[in-house]
Amino acid sequence: MERTTRKVIITPLGRRVAEHARRALAALHDLTQEVEAARRPFTGPLHLGVIPTVAPYLLPTVLRLVRDQYPDLELHVHEERTASLLEGLAAGRLDLLLLALPAAGAVPTRDIPLFDEDFVLVTQPEHPLAGRTDVPRDVLLDLDVLLLEEGHCLRDQALDLCREVGAEAGGGSTRAAGLSTLVQLVAGGLGVTLLPATALEVEAGRADRLTAVHFADPAPGRRIGLATRPGSARAAEHDRFADSLRAVLAELPVRIVGPS
Repeated sequence: MERTTRKVIITPLGRRVAEHARRALAALHDLTQEVEAARRPFTGPLHLGVIPTVAPYLLPTVLRLVRDQYPDLELHVHEERTASLLEGLAAGRLDLLLLALPAAGAVPTRDIPLFDEDFVLVTQPEHPLAGRTDVPRDVLLDLDVLLLEEGHCLRDQALDLCREVGAEAGGGSTRAAGLSTLVQLVAGGLGVTLLPATALEVEAGRADRLTAVHFADPAPGRRIGLATRPGSARAAEHDRFADSLRAVLAELPVRIVGPS
């Protein structure tokens, strides 16, 4: 490190040392977990990181599963954006992530797919598209699509969809930190937005002036799954947990995806 009168600067060597230290701590964390997992699987602490566009809609199912099938598991939930989750996984702060796949970032992960889900367009009831179940993707060319603020993977996915058909998204300078705010903006007449199918029932229930519009097949969507550190000592445990999750998530409006 280099010190000045006003701040401390980490040198390139310091950054490399810090990265080695993070890896060493993660390896020590894995070793501790390996001993515990060998002794008794599905016991002790499990730090689960979840992205904000998944947490409110899947956590009730996840928590019920843990309560019913894994009562000795000490589950700790961390709701954070993708970049923060990946950093936490690499540093050993988090054990398992529930997020959109593939996880975009420099951190290597072992991905375990769970399901695919469609995106649904949400409008006001008087919108010309309201209630339709067969709209093509290029309808986005004529719509003012509201987005989440930067840092959300769902924002990036929505932008990719708009670019695919040559549309511009953004809703001007309007941004929202969460899906709940987005649907209120739609209800207030500021535009339309894209919701994951698992969020539709919860978020549409928050406002009276919302109607779902479904895309024609194949509908755009996203894949949700688990991510762990490659070589994690609890890999077999995580795979069994994923199998249990697929069984209970089949009740939701999703298409279950088996292990690759």
